[in-house]
Amino acid sequence: MARKKASPEDKIIDAALKLALAQGWRDLALADIAAEAKIGLPELAHIFHSKADILAAFERRIDAEVLAAAETEGIESESPRDRLFDVLMLRFDALGPRKPALKRIALDLAGDPMGALSLIRPALQSLGWMLEAAGIDSSGLRGAIRVRGLALVWAAAFRVWLNDGEDQARTMAELDKRLRQAEEWKDALSRLRTRKTDDAAA
Repeated sequence: MARKKASPEDKIIDAALKLALAQGWRDLALADIAAEAKIGLPELAHIFHSKADILAAFERRIDAEVLAAAETEGIESESPRDRLFDVLMLRFDALGPRKPALKRIALDLAGDPMGALSLIRPALQSLGWMLEAAGIDSSGLRGAIRVRGLALVWAAAFRVWLNDGEDQARTMAELDKRLRQAEEWKDALSRLRTRKTDDAAA
């Protein structure tokens, strides 16, 4: 079977990640990425406006891989927390081949608050899709709250994953712990709302 030809977008993403690993992210120039991808700078500018756009496109590529894997393999756990755990582990699996580059990028972004800030919106959008893959509604105000809560869970597990071994044991333990904490907070908030409603009706 003939190998599918990489699109210009994929070439740019792959070139950016390759160069990020080799020379870091903060000082990486778009012209360098274009040269590595073997495309002209005008073509890159037509597809992406910034390095943040390139990382956002990488996030979308991972989203597509995870959603396809979730659909193919099936997420059969009964509880929402367990389904979400399974989906997020699929995401870590999809990110695995790029871990060295992502580790270098994360290190550089830790010293670049503006650069990190530009990635918040696409990251939240990706996490919204992870909720949907787990059968959890991400729409409306409640969905927005769920996405932001999941962002805290993901950030904690991602930091552990960057330095974890191939078995991902520490990552799984951290993810499970954080999801359980989030569930406990949700239950506590639900009880508080019920109590306030009962007090108001009394």
